[in-house]
Amino acid sequence: MTEIGRRAALGIAAAGALGALQPARAESVNLPFANGGRPLVAYPGKRALIRLTSRPPQFETPMAVFDEGLITPNDAFYVRYHLAGLPLDSIDPDTFRLQVKGEVNRPLSLALDEIRAMPAQEIVAVSQCSGNGRGFFEPRVAGGQAGNGLMGNARWRGVPLRAVLDRAGVKAGAVQVQFDALDGPVAEGTPDFAKALDLDLARSGEVMLAYAMNGEELPFLNGWPLRLVVPGYFGTYWVKHVNEVTVLDRPSSTFWMTTAYRIPDNDCTCVTPGTAPARTRPIGPFKVRSFLTSHADGDQVSAGRLTTLRGIAFDGGSGIKAVQVSGDGGGTWRDAALGEDLGRHSFRGWELPLRLASGSYAVKVRATANSGETQPAEQPWNPAGYMRNVIETVNIKAVR
Repeated sequence: MTEIGRRAALGIAAAGALGALQPARAESVNLPFANGGRPLVAYPGKRALIRLTSRPPQFETPMAVFDEGLITPNDAFYVRYHLAGLPLDSIDPDTFRLQVKGEVNRPLSLALDEIRAMPAQEIVAVSQCSGNGRGFFEPRVAGGQAGNGLMGNARWRGVPLRAVLDRAGVKAGAVQVQFDALDGPVAEGTPDFAKALDLDLARSGEVMLAYAMNGEELPFLNGWPLRLVVPGYFGTYWVKHVNEVTVLDRPSSTFWMTTAYRIPDNDCTCVTPGTAPARTRPIGPFKVRSFLTSHADGDQVSAGRLTTLRGIAFDGGSGIKAVQVSGDGGGTWRDAALGEDLGRHSFRGWELPLRLASGSYAVKVRATANSGETQPAEQPWNPAGYMRNVIETVNIKAVR
């Protein structure tokens, strides 16, 4: 067995305990919306995360983790599956092959060692679920009622998808690239999970087949042995356990492209609450977002002493131009200092030291991207609860 195989076998053995889910502590959290009570649980290789569902696994990262640093640790990175048939027993790293087929001149069957021998690249990029923050939508919508923790920022290492496609030789007339994986449905009639990217995006040079995350082997629950990384785009495209890449001469017709993960096809990606859009399109890049991470709703600080507010901001790939903070519910704004720049697809840290007099404060955070996009004061509504990016508010109290 190769060294890759030995390391991976240990990961799969741990992942085999998924059915015996053990609470990390007898604790829970209450997300700040109706029916927001959630248990904190730990899967193998993960610290205590907020459980949304266990089958399929859906776990969000507690917001306090994002105050530990710009890079989200592997053991705290959120987990999101669509199908409950996890490939716990079907991956042998020594016999695994990535199939590249369809509208190509040279179909490929690549072993993991062959993929790792190709020139690699690294990129720091945010992965974010399309429904991150869905639980806050008003009126409420169907779907997993998540807080804001279905996101994470990591340093990904892998092979540019463009290099793999170039080795296969894409035929003239190709329009999309489709990705299938080793996880699958457990109920008859459930559509298998497969996603597609337009050829220009697939060949952008930033999209990659990643095998490492934050300098370590890609964790099983985050897609081992290969996952697609699509910087700036929602996590629905970041297919885990990828084993098939198919070049298409027509748009993908899978359920997950033609029916699911679609947004209103208009400038605001929104409709009047309670109505359905006349036209839809597949969801695409992030909208700009920002968060306060140093303090949680209801926290108290010492009046008259210097309090440093900290947080993060990101967008769909232009990078963050500015972050502003309001302590009076949006009446006045102050510029925060931006922190280290790890790249235009990464979280960008910010901070603002303040001396607060005794009283209550509705702290709002607003980011502006280099593209000029800024966050709205009110959240546009769509029936799937996607793409939340409203200016967030955290209530804190300064006391003596």
